[in-house]
Amino acid sequence: MTSADHLLAIDFGTQSVRALLFDPRGDLVARNKVDVEPYFSDHPGWAEQDPLYMWRSLCEACQGLWNKDPSAKEKVAGIALTTQRATMINVDVGGKPLRPAIIWLDQRRTEGLPEVSGLWGLAFRAVRMRQTVAHFQAEAEANWLMRHQREIWDRTHKYLFLSGFLAHRLCDRYVDSIGCQVGYVPFDYRRLRWAGPRDWKWQAIPVKRDLMPELVPPGQQMGEITRESAEATGIPVGTPLIAGAADKACEALGAGCIEPDVACLSYGTSATINTTHKKYVEPVPMLPPFPAAVPNAYSLEVQIYRGYWMVSWFKAEFGLREMRIAEKRGIEPEALFDELIADVPPGSMGLVLQPYWSPGVKVPGPEAKGAVIGFGDVHTRAHFYRAILEGLAYALREGGERCQRRSGVPLSEIRVAGGGSQSDAAMQITADIFGMPASRPHLYEASGLGAAIDAAVGVGVHPDFTTAVKEMTHIGDTFDPDPKNRAIYDGLYHEVYLKMYRRLQPMYQKIRSITGYPP
Repeated sequence: MTSADHLLAIDFGTQSVRALLFDPRGDLVARNKVDVEPYFSDHPGWAEQDPLYMWRSLCEACQGLWNKDPSAKEKVAGIALTTQRATMINVDVGGKPLRPAIIWLDQRRTEGLPEVSGLWGLAFRAVRMRQTVAHFQAEAEANWLMRHQREIWDRTHKYLFLSGFLAHRLCDRYVDSIGCQVGYVPFDYRRLRWAGPRDWKWQAIPVKRDLMPELVPPGQQMGEITRESAEATGIPVGTPLIAGAADKACEALGAGCIEPDVACLSYGTSATINTTHKKYVEPVPMLPPFPAAVPNAYSLEVQIYRGYWMVSWFKAEFGLREMRIAEKRGIEPEALFDELIADVPPGSMGLVLQPYWSPGVKVPGPEAKGAVIGFGDVHTRAHFYRAILEGLAYALREGGERCQRRSGVPLSEIRVAGGGSQSDAAMQITADIFGMPASRPHLYEASGLGAAIDAAVGVGVHPDFTTAVKEMTHIGDTFDPDPKNRAIYDGLYHEVYLKMYRRLQPMYQKIRSITGYPP
């Protein structure tokens, strides 16, 4: 190996951007984090951010890395990006943003759009998919822009995900990874390419093919760092830019989950369960899997939209005491919350939480709301906190079982990444509810490591993904299920949790019709 055998991963999440330098063994040798404002909101439900602010934050993260170790940049063999998903940016012919980015948290919708017509329209009526297609149209940012900011849309030269925007800034090419295509764009998830000219998506949204960037499979070169971007970031001129993937896909790769029987649970802002398959399998009928962080593969994903956000909500609403103590002691608040629930028995003394804090498309449906049942005078905030952790694990187990039924591949092991993986209590609860060992990756930066694996294969540090995963991913702590706890959780899961949504759904629909919420 040459001296330049390290891999630079840039992980642009919702609340921070991190520049991460890995060696060929997958060890993190240098790290710099820059906190970012996730969004600003000029109207209720909007979530936008200045794309140039996001670019400057990336530059700051990289420059901070070199400031800590000036020699580090000479070790970089290649770079790959992993970013938040479904954040959209319009740029003009010169690559300049025409308006703020619409962040994935944005809640605006466009109602009253014409239905998809012709043979596609007839087909959707036949298979009862009209509601799902209408949801796609309403959620598509392009439709809102066409209706409300037509002059912006008419001036748009390229319509990019955040990953494509940053890639253009780095290598001066309109290019993006196949692994980043998660959102409301005309992408063919089965064939892993832009949809064919007769696909219904071109009719559902006003996007034309020439607005979209060139797509490159994960692990292949997209371009090289230009002189201008080198000056801004400190990354050496000519460094290969390798196609990475979206954050959840990279997280699964960084956790070593490239076989369909090993699931990656992500306890992040959105909680997800992902398995990687070479075969196209829809986790819910007519809802596609996403591209994986390895080429020609799919990531079967079930998402709990607000997921571990609920833990942040709990901390803000009920955990100020622990947060203040943690700040004084210089530790993470989660450590104190683990202590808080240490004496709460499995099952939270009958408190069961359904974590649908945000509605879904089909499972759950658009009427869905969160619920907590089983309250009594014995319950404290500690019971409620444990019920949150248990409810999330129940929901992900349900999603995992759905994927297993659809794919025919049973799970044998789970890996847990994201902020919530740092909680020993959450890890043990997950193992007990799933009834199988739950392991942490050897380091916290799993999504960044996944991007680094893509870069390692792309520049030849490792010859293929099998070798790269073997050499660069390692198991940290493993939590085995407790048989007694598992029995309690199995009872609550089958006899209570799985029946909650079906029983409560009619009332959720009534709440929606009376209050107008969710919209």
